[in-house]
Amino acid sequence: MIRINSKDSFYIANTLFSFALKSEAAEVFEDCNTLITGIGKVNAAYELTKAIQIKKPSLIVNLGSAGSNYFQKGDVICCTKFVQRDMDVRGLGFELYETPLSGLPSILEYGLVMEGLEQGICGTGDSFEMGHRTTVYNVVDMEGYALAMIAMKENIPFLCLKYISDGADDNAAEDWAVQVHKAALAYGNILKLDLGVRS
Repeated sequence: MIRINSKDSFYIANTLFSFALKSEAAEVFEDCNTLITGIGKVNAAYELTKAIQIKKPSLIVNLGSAGSNYFQKGDVICCTKFVQRDMDVRGLGFELYETPLSGLPSILEYGLVMEGLEQGICGTGDSFEMGHRTTVYNVVDMEGYALAMIAMKENIPFLCLKYISDGADDNAAEDWAVQVHKAALAYGNILKLDLGVRS
């Protein structure tokens, strides 16, 4: 079982663990039900939609690396709010980050809260952000929003944990390469995965 909080627990066998890259899962999750989506919103949306139809998970867990100039490198943050940071249609009178005519707010709120972890707002976009300055979101990734939106529309519980690998600044690329392999170990410890027992 994976215990998220005092109200929410799920069987590991019915949980789909989603990663952008295999290196983020490493050997820690090799015996779990994993999905490697590839990088970016389009890849994430396509692969998760396909996996939901086949695997029909009871819980979707998005795990991956992310940047932040608010949290510290090595922190694991539980994201429950999501912003599509490269959506900008203000020229037509919409709010920044608002997807026109979608009926969705500019900040999407969907996701379980994991006890013991700080919460963050994830800004998702198809760019590796190295000059993060906005205060609307404090975690930067490239898949979270798309995964959260699909989980919400499919009415599947969603947990999003992001390992802070870099500061979303000028050193982001170098820091990410050093830190990304540490993410899987951190997730294994937090989720208390007993890989010898499948329940």
